[in-house]
Amino acid sequence: MPDISLLALSFVLLGCLVVILATGVWIAVGLGIVGLIAMLLTTNVPVGAVLATTVWSASASWTLAALPLFIWMGEILFRSRLSEEMFRGLAPWLQWLPGRLVHVNVVGCGIFAAVSGSSAATCATIGKIALPELEKRGYDRDISLGSLAGSGTLGLLIPPSIPMVVYAVTANVSVLQVFLGGFLPGLMVMGLYSGYIMIWSLFNPGKIPPRDPPMSFRAKLAASTKLIPCLLLILSVFFALVLGFATATECAAWGVTGALLLAWWSGTLNRKSFIDSLMSATRLSCMIMLILAGAAYTTAAMAYTGIPAGLAEWVKGQNLTPSMLALYLSVMYILLGCLIDGISMIVLTMVVVLPMIEQAGINLIWFGIYLIIHVEMAQITPPVGFNLFVLQNLSGRTTYEVSRAAFPFFLLLIFAVFIITEFPQIVLVLPQMAFPPS
Repeated sequence: MPDISLLALSFVLLGCLVVILATGVWIAVGLGIVGLIAMLLTTNVPVGAVLATTVWSASASWTLAALPLFIWMGEILFRSRLSEEMFRGLAPWLQWLPGRLVHVNVVGCGIFAAVSGSSAATCATIGKIALPELEKRGYDRDISLGSLAGSGTLGLLIPPSIPMVVYAVTANVSVLQVFLGGFLPGLMVMGLYSGYIMIWSLFNPGKIPPRDPPMSFRAKLAASTKLIPCLLLILSVFFALVLGFATATECAAWGVTGALLLAWWSGTLNRKSFIDSLMSATRLSCMIMLILAGAAYTTAAMAYTGIPAGLAEWVKGQNLTPSMLALYLSVMYILLGCLIDGISMIVLTMVVVLPMIEQAGINLIWFGIYLIIHVEMAQITPPVGFNLFVLQNLSGRTTYEVSRAAFPFFLLLIFAVFIITEFPQIVLVLPQMAFPPS
């Protein structure tokens, strides 16, 4: 058992955080207040000095410059015609698969995820065009909604990803390595989704309309022409990351440039869309930076209390295998995902979980992807799953109906966690290729 005084202090601080957040106080402010209480109870160190140094050190990071850039890139593309062109360009190539155009949700979200970094933007952008189009063609509403809810979460797993940047900064690991670790699991999750859609369609043939008239190869290429610049942007960012030509921050800058060019090329870049995208990205970036600042202060305060070190020693004494620890943490993160958003889930738990992970000898890059998949689950679990709200507004269905449609894809994400736990090289192979162990 951990020391009784540490247990008591842990429950006091946890209770304070629950009460503060329940009153509706901003998460960043709530974290700061809990850190202040911890400092006052355990140490005589000047509170103001710790606040100033920790907030500055957490904010003055070149790595963090990638965060607002990736957010802005997603906001620019969110206001472009990319989703409409994506549906038209992908549809002719996917007609032969069981499930037909439902696969456009998966592939389209995967492509948009690779240039946006946001789950909500991915879900809303693809959903705006895909849902009406699929409904008009007679596809089952539940599989259309469920596949969009699940595939929308790919914006978190396929780089660039905003939560990946937050995790890398919080855990003090390479953003580039976390990005590289997400590529293959992202493709794996896309494969799981498409596999489920194919199996479902084979068991429900009456809910899938007949195939569209066949098109010639040249006609398919003509329909996909406007997708080429987007695919080139994705490939250029990917190879720049893998081959070490650019850092994650530099790739973010190139991504913004490419997004602006794509928006200009599609005719959607004007003064209003430019300012709207910039202001929206600024608001979201400020919110995330404020949460990171509050988390940094709380992390420093927790170090003075000795709680993380005590918990790490307790975990060590339990002799848990890494797989068992991952199982217990999965249960915790799934429950947390029902209550708070993904970024808050990352910063709220890192101060306690990271010492346990390091004590268990778990690779921090692998754990980052493991955590991001749980953040994906949080996007489609009620009552606060954001993708559920997006699709509820787009479809006019109730949250219960959207949640029920998304449930099979939630189970597939759990299966994805099991796969990367049993085969961690799926996550680690690309980071180790780009950064060979010494």
